[in-house]
Amino acid sequence: MNSKKLISIGLLGAIAVALGALGAHFLKGKLSTGLITPDQLNGFDTAVKYQMYHVLAMFGLFLFSKHHDHKLIGWAYSSFLIGICMFSGSLYFLCTRHLYGADWLKVLGPVTPIGGLFFIAGWIFIALIGFQKESKQ
Repeated sequence: MNSKKLISIGLLGAIAVALGALGAHFLKGKLSTGLITPDQLNGFDTAVKYQMYHVLAMFGLFLFSKHHDHKLIGWAYSSFLIGICMFSGSLYFLCTRHLYGADWLKVLGPVTPIGGLFFIAGWIFIALIGFQKESKQ
């Protein structure tokens, strides 16, 4: 199971770097065509940043789990994974939908804040681990 987590961390990190490069080079070049707006480019960049932040958090959880056994570690990890898919994933599609003529993807708008709630939940699970460890000492 741990190897699957490490594989997903590696792949999600690589995807974040690749999409960051796509945004910095390809998408930025599309600003002059009107196919992407500065706000959409900024939203895409936000998705990349949040994906990478949470991939690093997942890696931290992976390392932490090597020395500590707590069910909330898995809950935090899963919350971050779902958050990446929902928050960053929906932003990637929302911000680039005009490039490939898929304006109907705007229906994903409500998915983004739900993904954000999963990010928040993951951080709360980490805090709860700390509170429980503190009360045991």
